[in-house]
Amino acid sequence: MGGVRTPLRQIRAVYTEDTVTLYQAFVPEIAGPAAEHGRFPAAFDRGRMTWVKPSFLWMMYRSDWARAAGQERVLAVTVRREGFEWALARAVPSGYDAERYRSRDAWRRDVRRGAVRIQWDPERDLQLRAMPWRSLQLGLRGEAVARYADEWITGIEDVTGLARRVHRERTAALLPAERPYPLPVGIAARLGAGAGDPL
Repeated sequence: MGGVRTPLRQIRAVYTEDTVTLYQAFVPEIAGPAAEHGRFPAAFDRGRMTWVKPSFLWMMYRSDWARAAGQERVLAVTVRREGFEWALARAVPSGYDAERYRSRDAWRRDVRRGAVRIQWDPERDLQLRAMPWRSLQLGLRGEAVARYADEWITGIEDVTGLARRVHRERTAALLPAERPYPLPVGIAARLGAGAGDPL
């Protein structure tokens, strides 16, 4: 008998009963003070969309193991699950979805008005090769960025050292223990995602 099949779209993350961990990469001038004080400094630009990712390996792919310009420091940002799910419940897909929208104009209206954007990109393995299932990226702007920065964050840790060690050793045992995130049924349906482990 085969193993359990991974859904095409599924949020996999490190989480507790109350929090979920998301990853971002920044320049040292933002990442250093953020990790030290547990909140983003004034240099964090609230006027632009900020993208958060629950997948450590997708963050490694995006930041080239914390070597890409402007992404030299990787942060693990722990946020309240209620905030994360608030964002998911309001997420608008980055690309037109004919199953969800009756027209491209309706989708464009939601994109213009919405404070949360969502896209699904191929998950990555330890060699950063594309996997056959997708990983979540969540874009926050406007009200969502303010809630994220001021209300949802419970802790910020600099995990650049871990990124470099995983890159060096390519050992799965070093990876954060991500597991299917238990999405409420309504949100899972909205996102077209697997519901994850039972609540």
